[in-house]
Amino acid sequence: MISVEKFEEELDIIILNAIREDVGDGDHSSLACIPASAEGKAHLLAKDEGIIAGVDFAKRVFDYVDPEMKIEVLVPDGSQVKYGDIVFRVFGRSQSILKAERLVLNAMQRMSAIATKTHEYVELLAGTGAQILDTRKTTPGIRALEKWAVKIGGGTNHRFALYDMIMLKDNHIDFAGGIAKAIQKTHAYLKEENRDLKIIVEARNLDEVAQILEEEGIYRILLDNFSYADTRTAVALIGDKCLTESSGGINEKTLRMYAECGVNFISSGALTHSVKNKDLSLKAF
Repeated sequence: MISVEKFEEELDIIILNAIREDVGDGDHSSLACIPASAEGKAHLLAKDEGIIAGVDFAKRVFDYVDPEMKIEVLVPDGSQVKYGDIVFRVFGRSQSILKAERLVLNAMQRMSAIATKTHEYVELLAGTGAQILDTRKTTPGIRALEKWAVKIGGGTNHRFALYDMIMLKDNHIDFAGGIAKAIQKTHAYLKEENRDLKIIVEARNLDEVAQILEEEGIYRILLDNFSYADTRTAVALIGDKCLTESSGGINEKTLRMYAECGVNFISSGALTHSVKNKDLSLKAF
């Protein structure tokens, strides 16, 4: 996984680019009618139910826009909110609050939706021992926020990107000439490049599981679009040789049944690509 320093760098890039995109050469609506010295205060109002996420990111945004702004947090990240709850209050220059408003809302509405869905999945898995994973099926440019939201909701992050883990999927295997060749070439590459990256290999059927198990140094086998019966067979076949992961169209109705097959992880793109933003509002008071 990426380092804390790399993650912090990603957040800085997101804020810099979002302010560039939204503010450009100035918030002329505010500049036109609000004095630069005017002070204001606003609160973040929850108009929906779920898990709140993005409070700490909002603090970073406000600090970037104007380090003199003050934030009073009433509901921290990961907390359950209901309609009417006040999540935080912000105090400072009115122009600064307005400049940061849309980025804060856009980020928190999406992060809260993701955290809420993740929390629901975590609850469905309770007692099974399986962990829910996110994927790279994220919104381009804000992956760090979406994966942060998964963690806030109680989920576990998969690899962050292509550079922090090896994942040999069906196309890699086919292009490389088969499972054995793909894995052996990968080990040779990692040794040549002096890189220490975990290796996950996707299996499309039980025969491919058996082929993967003939090779050494596999961290996890991804059981893609397996039936329940084949998943149970694969888990028994793999034993403690490596970790197991189920994926492929798994939803709220099937999640627990796959977990009860004994897999260690279940990955779901739906955590990030199929959520409806939560309704939040920043209001002056």
